[in-house]
Amino acid sequence: MKILGILASHQEHGLNAQMLDEVLKNVDSGVKTETIFLENYDITPHKYHEDNPVLDELAQKLMDSDVWVFAAPTYWRELSGVLKNFFDCMRPKFVYFKQNGDTIPGPFKNKHYLSISSCYVSTLENFVTGVTDDSFKTIDRVMSAAGVIKVGEIVLPNTFGMKAIPYNKKKLCQKYAKKISVRKRKDDSTVKRYIQLFFMIAIMALITMGIQLPLSGWIGNNFWLNYASFTIIFFVLLACILHFVTFVKHRRR
Repeated sequence: MKILGILASHQEHGLNAQMLDEVLKNVDSGVKTETIFLENYDITPHKYHEDNPVLDELAQKLMDSDVWVFAAPTYWRELSGVLKNFFDCMRPKFVYFKQNGDTIPGPFKNKHYLSISSCYVSTLENFVTGVTDDSFKTIDRVMSAAGVIKVGEIVLPNTFGMKAIPYNKKKLCQKYAKKISVRKRKDDSTVKRYIQLFFMIAIMALITMGIQLPLSGWIGNNFWLNYASFTIIFFVLLACILHFVTFVKHRRR
């Protein structure tokens, strides 16, 4: 098994590099690791009438690895240009194109990835406003299109003036190091998602019934009124939870 670290910052030994190194050096024995610093590569878009040996080399490194660990800072609430340029140029390698221009996952389908990012804003501000959310969303969007499966996220806010990563982040990096050291199935989260869905529905149904109780005097035993009120309340709760899962699901502290 092999894990590939992809450092997409302008500093080769900065905080993102430290977090990436903390992950890779704590993987299980027997697991191979490699780190590539994207600034060392002249990454340019693929032109169909020309060979691009740099992209071919990077694609081979990706293919030879089972897990990818992306480490990139957040600038202006967005993913660093280094990693974004890598994603843009690698697009023909990540996906296959249909005749109508739609894409389907390419040769890296069912590999796994871990995302790391950092930002200057405080822990509280990032928790409230989600400054790093768009960085993680961009990575997720590209990896989803490529059919690569997400393992998790590590975020480091409040980095202004910071020289070394704090102890709690080192422990989190070590935790994920152990997690990605185990060879994954194509998608090993199916059972977990069904369990989460069951408890989500169970809790929403309980809350809905609790909200209905004060309305019982007005609704009475009318079946259709009970049905309509339950449906509306349940829908509102479901919409709120789905919004949270979709837009506020990223690690912020």
